[in-house]
Amino acid sequence: AIVALILAFFSYRHNLPLSMRSALYPIVGEKIYGPIGHTVDVFAVIGTVFGIAVSLGLGVLQMNTGLNFLFGISVDVMTQILLIIGVLGLAAVSVATGLEKGIRRLSELNMSLAVLLMLLVLVLGSTLFLLQTLIQNVGAYLSDIVSATFNLYAYQKSTWIGGWTIFYWAWWLAWAPFVGMFIARVSRGRTIRQFVTGVLFIPVGFSMMWFTFFGNSAIDMILNQGVTSLGEAVSNDVAISLFVFLNQFPYGAVLSGIALVMVVVF
Repeated sequence: AIVALILAFFSYRHNLPLSMRSALYPIVGEKIYGPIGHTVDVFAVIGTVFGIAVSLGLGVLQMNTGLNFLFGISVDVMTQILLIIGVLGLAAVSVATGLEKGIRRLSELNMSLAVLLMLLVLVLGSTLFLLQTLIQNVGAYLSDIVSATFNLYAYQKSTWIGGWTIFYWAWWLAWAPFVGMFIARVSRGRTIRQFVTGVLFIPVGFSMMWFTFFGNSAIDMILNQGVTSLGEAVSNDVAISLFVFLNQFPYGAVLSGIALVMVVVF
C-alpha cells in the first residue's frame, strides 16, 4: 500500500517516473535523475529478483509434489529444473504481452481460482464450524494485533520470530516494488481514500477468510475427524501437505488440480 501510493501519487499528480526513485523527490529534488535515483531503482530490482526467487523456489517444490501426488511424476532436481524453465518461459510470454493482456489476465485468473477453491473448501467442509471460527478469529486478531505486533519474544526465547515473522517480513518487503507498481498501474483514477481503503481492507478480509477456511478445516480434520495422516504429511514434507489436505474433501483430485494450477499461474 505504501509503495503503490508513493508511485501513484508522484507519477499521476506530479508527472514523475513510475519508479521507486520518485519517492525521494521531496528530499533530493532533480537529483533523482542522477546516480541517487539509479541506485534506488537498482536496489528495487534486486529486491524484486530475490522476492520472486523465493516464491519460485517454494512454488516449484509445491508443483513437483503436486504433480507427484496427482500423476506420479517423480520428485527430483531435474523435474524441478524443468518446472523452473517452464514457469520462466510462461512468465516471459506474460510480460511480453503487457500489463493489460498478460499480467492482468493471469492475476484475474489466479484470483478467480483462489475464490473458487476457498468457496469449495467452505461448502464441502464443516461449513458452520468454519463460519463460527471466522468470527472468532477476526475478534482474536483485532484484540491481539497490538501485542502481537510488538512481541519480540524477549522473555520467552523462540525460533518463531525468525522462521516466520522476520522471514515473511523480508519476503513481502522484497515484493513491495513489483506489487506496488502493479497496484499503482491498475489504480489510476481512484482517490487516495478509495485506494487506501481498497488496498488495506480487501486483502486483509480475504486473507482472514482464506486462513480460517483452510487452517480451521485442517484443525477440524485432526481434532474432530481423526485424520492423523494430515499432521504426518506436514511433518514429512510441507510442500505436499496442501494436496494431502485437499484430498480429504469430496472431489479431492479436482481441488488439488485447481490448487496446482493456482501455484503455476502465481
